[in-house]
Amino acid sequence: MNAPDRAIALTALACLDLTSLNDGDDEAQIERLCARAAGPHGHVAAVCVWPRLAAVARRCAPPAVAVAAVANFPDGGTDRARVERDIDQIRQAGAQEVDLVLPWRALLAGNTAVAGGVVAAARRASEGLRLKLIIESGELPSAAHIAEACRIGLGEGVDFLKTSTGKTAHGASPEAARTMLQAIADDPAARARAGFKVSGGVRTVADARVYLALTAQILGADALVPARLRIGASGLLADIEATLAGREPGPATGATY
Repeated sequence: MNAPDRAIALTALACLDLTSLNDGDDEAQIERLCARAAGPHGHVAAVCVWPRLAAVARRCAPPAVAVAAVANFPDGGTDRARVERDIDQIRQAGAQEVDLVLPWRALLAGNTAVAGGVVAAARRASEGLRLKLIIESGELPSAAHIAEACRIGLGEGVDFLKTSTGKTAHGASPEAARTMLQAIADDPAARARAGFKVSGGVRTVADARVYLALTAQILGADALVPARLRIGASGLLADIEATLAGREPGPATGATY
């Protein structure tokens, strides 16, 4: 392993949101997830789980690891009351971060006010928590749609723009990431504050390298920290650990994250 590989792997580890969002997740699964959150090479940024399991994650995760839970997930509906219930459950569990799905279908239908209203309600409900907005970039048909989704989120004061739920056929892509990062860079109120989270198909250190390079190119190298960059993944940790240990990684998993 050369020094650049190690540096990329260590940055990816520090910025990793170790994720389990399977329909059958239970307490035992989240306990196992949290047990992997700190290892011989350092700890991840956060674990990301369903709201119903956020309290388990907060109990089991290492103190230095944040707990994130999803809201309005995975469909991205327009029911504000549901969003507020999700976020209240997340807050009551002691989690620090909310990953909210944008009502992207409403956006595509031209109902930007409806989509923005859900994000605004989530921002109010999540005061004091870190709010990441999932725009489902793989389902948005053009860079213009992606940019519009970003403008909605940044205009409502979200802390991160996130690519994907990992639950659709199309996850993250470098092209979408570039548009999202540029939206942050072009917003005077966001360029030094808002972060970027890539998720959906990032399984190897080589995958992560692409998004780290884009982030450094557009937001600057000082954005390669957990406060500005996250990688939502499950299988990536195994490749990071293999890289840092100097051994060959096992076969890639088929997990969407």
